[in-house]
Amino acid sequence: MISDIIKQRIAEAGGKFWAGSNISAYMEEGDTDALIEELTPKFEAVLESLVIDIENDPNSMETGRRLAKMYIKELMSGRYEPMPNATAFPNVTEDRYEGMLVVRSELKSVCSHHHQPVTGVAYIGVIAGETLIGLSKYTRIAQWCARRGTLQEELANDIAREIQRATGSENVGVYIQATHGCCENRGIMAHSSLTQTTVLKGNFKEEAKVQQEFMDNIKLQQSFANGRG
Repeated sequence: MISDIIKQRIAEAGGKFWAGSNISAYMEEGDTDALIEELTPKFEAVLESLVIDIENDPNSMETGRRLAKMYIKELMSGRYEPMPNATAFPNVTEDRYEGMLVVRSELKSVCSHHHQPVTGVAYIGVIAGETLIGLSKYTRIAQWCARRGTLQEELANDIAREIQRATGSENVGVYIQATHGCCENRGIMAHSSLTQTTVLKGNFKEEAKVQQEFMDNIKLQQSFANGRG
């Protein structure tokens, strides 16, 4: 099975394949399609164990394959695809930007405990260093980090770390607001629950005025988004 081959590559390299791990370095061409082929009958077996007629129910005949493709190509694509290319631009002229940049990014993820949807917004703040990246790249990186099994606390750290790498700036803040299907669709069934997490690095952590500017920018972004809604 292709999954066993991939796990062997990871083991030989001393890596790990947790739900939130990116394993693209161990993937070869054609592996994602092979994983879909391997997963399809396994999802079909789960449906059959749920006493769902996958042979005669027209709404369930292809569900096993649809689930396999959804997990590999969409819900957990951030595990199997490399980090999006973030083209860097020099920020070293006399007109260089030295202020704070805050980008709002919508997120969709999957809770690694129950595989329920996590839907929310990340606010990414960075104090520009010697390198700038395109504005869309912040969102691409955040969504890439989110598209895997994760916890919101881990996701905030993952986004902060990857933004640091892409921009070369140690001064990064990430604030996430999200709703969790594991709270809304099971257990306590809390449909109004909202989880907030904050990760601060560099000056965002050390300087109160930087923290305040970050939070003020978040409030402005929220007001703007609510006004458009």
